[in-house]
Amino acid sequence: MDENLIRWNSSSKPSFGGISFFIVFLLVLLLYQVLFPKAIASFDLNLIGVVAACSIGFLVGLTDDAFNTNPSLKFLAQAICAATLIITGNYIQLFDNQWLNFALTFLWVIGLMNSINMLDNMDGVTTIASIFALIGMLTVIYINKEYSNTYFILIIGLLGGLIGFLYFNWHPSRMYMGDTGSQFLGVVLAALSIQFLWNNEVALADKITSRQFILPLLAFLVPISDTTTVTINRLLKGQSPFVGGKDHTTHHLSYLGFSDQSVSLIIGGIGLVSTVLMLIALSIENWTHLFTILFSTYALVVFLSLYLITKERFSGNKKKHESQSEKDNKST
Repeated sequence: MDENLIRWNSSSKPSFGGISFFIVFLLVLLLYQVLFPKAIASFDLNLIGVVAACSIGFLVGLTDDAFNTNPSLKFLAQAICAATLIITGNYIQLFDNQWLNFALTFLWVIGLMNSINMLDNMDGVTTIASIFALIGMLTVIYINKEYSNTYFILIIGLLGGLIGFLYFNWHPSRMYMGDTGSQFLGVVLAALSIQFLWNNEVALADKITSRQFILPLLAFLVPISDTTTVTINRLLKGQSPFVGGKDHTTHHLSYLGFSDQSVSLIIGGIGLVSTVLMLIALSIENWTHLFTILFSTYALVVFLSLYLITKERFSGNKKKHESQSEKDNKST
């Protein structure tokens, strides 16, 4: 069973968010060329690769929403997205061996596309996590003062689109992003993170590998923690990690007694703290192993906090939600 077939909120709502994201994406690119006609030269092979990969991600999500495609076909499309980015020069520059860089990029793109898709299980959560990931990239742009390129305008446009969508996606939501939105967001965030987080000027200049790992880890701490937690728990139960279920970290926060709005605020709080730490990490001139340990400790604390609550049993609250879901189904 596909992960997106089982949702926290059982009522049926339109999944137009993903389509709106892609429209904003295209409009920003078009508007940039209209306002800055001399910038047509900025449409180099790298940017063409990003546009192509994001278009493929959008189409595979749209197809999945419409026809519930086979998971193997979705994986193949995700692999094509990753290959498109690599072929056009959008790959992580971490190792001296290029094949290792290609392999890490391949895993990062596919992993993030699935992670964003799996996190889309409760109103507002994925939207908020994506917003703070983009804000983290803007932090890098601020540090490096890269305001004149197409990607800066693209991030601003996507950020505005997500904030506007959050109005409709906040609990009780009136609209979902669907697989169309989560697949598109996964690949566009992966592509942008390769440039501004993995390969940012600060990390490449000092050639400290650990800082290159820390920045994307902080930016995507919630999706990474949630996917890792779900994967571990389901494998321990002998289940496929891609089997749908209400066993995500966000669900367990609800079983703990938090409202859906509170869960979204908690995710936002983690995103805010992580963004501030990213700014601090980028501001450190002489990076040492001590800083690697400190930032890694924060990430580990967040992960363990989210993971350990999934090991608690909140049968009362869980049954209460299941009962509410049955009422929602009857009313719809």
